Amino acid sequence: MIYGSIVAIVTPMQPDGALDFDGLRKLVDWHVAEGTDGIVIVGTTGESPTVDFDEHIELVRVTVEQAAGRVPVIAGTGGNATKEAVALAKAARKVGADAQLSVVPYYNKPTQEGLFQHFKAVAEAEDLPLILYNVPGRTVADLQNATVLRLAELPGVIGLKDATGDLVRHTELLRSLPAGKDFGLYSGNDDTALPYILLGGHGVISVTANVAPRGMSEMCAAARAGEIAKAREINNRLYDLHTKLFVESNPAPTKWALERMGRIGAGIRLPLVALSDAARPTVEAALASAGVL
Repeated sequence: MIYGSIVAIVTPMQPDGALDFDGLRKLVDWHVAEGTDGIVIVGTTGESPTVDFDEHIELVRVTVEQAAGRVPVIAGTGGNATKEAVALAKAARKVGADAQLSVVPYYNKPTQEGLFQHFKAVAEAEDLPLILYNVPGRTVADLQNATVLRLAELPGVIGLKDATGDLVRHTELLRSLPAGKDFGLYSGNDDTALPYILLGGHGVISVTANVAPRGMSEMCAAARAGEIAKAREINNRLYDLHTKLFVESNPAPTKWALERMGRIGAGIRLPLVALSDAARPTVEAALASAGVL
């Protein structure tokens, strides 16, 4: 089980869109030093839709190599074709990923049975622990609690990243899991991460952690320890980041914020574009409010 703040790390790129592996290695070292509890590499915040297969797996390999066992590395392996998701899982396992994060297939709009069969095929294809990722706001398809419970019974399915923001649904899932079931529940939304953990979740897969890794780690640790006042104070300080890092399409605001902090260079791939001039003061103000600039 992985607890705490797991960063959905950005993919550093050169101005021409080429991958910046030196920049990635530096980010990994920074996150380890700042207390990040785990790294998701090549998730959607890592621009997975815009990298090809070989680039995808090389990003996982470099992250595993640089992390060197200091923190677990979770490879994004999702796809809207089951065959593709299986191939990514197999390749991620070969280069040493500790687990995989697989998003609900997008655009296809599969039924709940289709979703079950998709994730079952991924889980059975490779011995790489699988965290489900439900983000209906992006995929349209919605992995219902009943399907999550079916999947949780399968060997190798170890958790859920829940980006619905629905705390009632989260509570109902917690109550429905068998007593003693070792199944990780991770908020996929920074703005609801604190109550998600206080209600029984195990952590957050975080965008905010890209720019405030220590704060997110300390907030999660305080929440899990029952230090509610401390957790609330940290969350309040970071709250503008939770919201303003989505002022334009993710990860454009986060990549600009990291560039502004001197952590990475400018670089993003079409169809995404750099954060607009009009939005930059909003993100800069959030960085200042959080005390990271």
